[in-house]
Amino acid sequence: MAKGTDETGSNRPKLALHVPEPRYRPGDTVDFSDLNIPEPGKQPRPDETAPAKDTYPLCDDLIRVLGDDHQAHGPWDPRLSPETLRQMLREMALVRAFDNRMYRAQRQGKTSFYMKCTGEEATSVCATHALAGDDMIFPSYRQQGCLIARGYELTEMINQIYSNKADKLKGRQLPIMYCSKRLNFFSISGNLATQLPQATGFAMASASKGDSRIAATWVGEGSTAEGDFHSALTFATVYNAPVIFNVINNQWAISSFSGFAGAERATFAARAIGYGIAGLRVDGNDPLAVYAAERWAADRARSNAGPTLIEHFTYRAEGHSTSDDPSAYRSAEEREEWPLGDPVTRLKRHLVALGEWSKEQHEAMDDELDAMVRAAMKEAEKNGILGHGLHHPFGTMFEDVFEELPWHLKEQSEQAIRERQIKWPEDPAE
Repeated sequence: MAKGTDETGSNRPKLALHVPEPRYRPGDTVDFSDLNIPEPGKQPRPDETAPAKDTYPLCDDLIRVLGDDHQAHGPWDPRLSPETLRQMLREMALVRAFDNRMYRAQRQGKTSFYMKCTGEEATSVCATHALAGDDMIFPSYRQQGCLIARGYELTEMINQIYSNKADKLKGRQLPIMYCSKRLNFFSISGNLATQLPQATGFAMASASKGDSRIAATWVGEGSTAEGDFHSALTFATVYNAPVIFNVINNQWAISSFSGFAGAERATFAARAIGYGIAGLRVDGNDPLAVYAAERWAADRARSNAGPTLIEHFTYRAEGHSTSDDPSAYRSAEEREEWPLGDPVTRLKRHLVALGEWSKEQHEAMDDELDAMVRAAMKEAEKNGILGHGLHHPFGTMFEDVFEELPWHLKEQSEQAIRERQIKWPEDPAE
């Protein structure tokens, strides 16, 4: 019979709680030599309809195509035409030019908030190229490249960022939380990981109707700790939903490093193993590898072979958002020491090595794209910027909420409009 609690287990070692801690803090010297960066082209490429278990070695590997010689190697080489490569390069460069201008706009007080995706452009642009145009995209908040790759108008994006009178979302979404029904781009949510079960649900509905459209969704590695991630994968597993889960492991969830989401124990791609679905881990800064992995997963989904989880191993080169200062929690050396390089630079060098591009062409393109973004900004600013009074009519706050507006809200709407007209009879917003 057990003795008193003061004696029970007194000879046992004390338990200790493990709290993840990043290796490098501000001021530290960075050394990424511990990362296992395999040689490009050495990773096997299973058939798209192979059993999921055939992909499990790839969950601990890293699919790479572009080598230090700037050439494509191995079975994952998608063999894209120079025209397609130049188009992807142009769109990644456009995303970067757009990000830089919008960052400045926020600092100038033209908008309240912005989020850049510097260093992660391939994970959205190149992945979108691997999908069909009518496939449904369920993004997180750093996938502006998906919209740009599908040809969304820059002025419309800026109108939304400025929440002005031309904002198609009528100022109801945080800046950068776009949506486009025309381009099959689902509305971005500030609540993390909600898009995952929605993507699974769309994919299940598409399959149940005998349609051909698949779903692709994006989530940061930190958000995989949300319950929605596990619910989405459970349903996708059980019903063999034609959906792709893109986990963007950029090493940081705001100021929390990836260890808080489980990166110290296993790769994020390895989570596919527990669900019995296909899993791939890909060099997220290798545009060709990203395209190849996404296309493989899309073909697998369209062949009714099931869902795929792809971990895009990349790095968030700048702050989480305009509200964040990364120098407060990570070493300034990390960006320069990141061993997988920069996706724009890598694709540029590949095209140059093929004889399909040049430094002069790239410089001219950058100038052209910057001018394009500046022109779009000027056009959007005609519709108003933050705090300058040009916004949607006051009465629109009651619209698009109910199918039929209840009587008491009709009264409130009419009263609010009358009072505003009395106070500001010449208000152009009305």
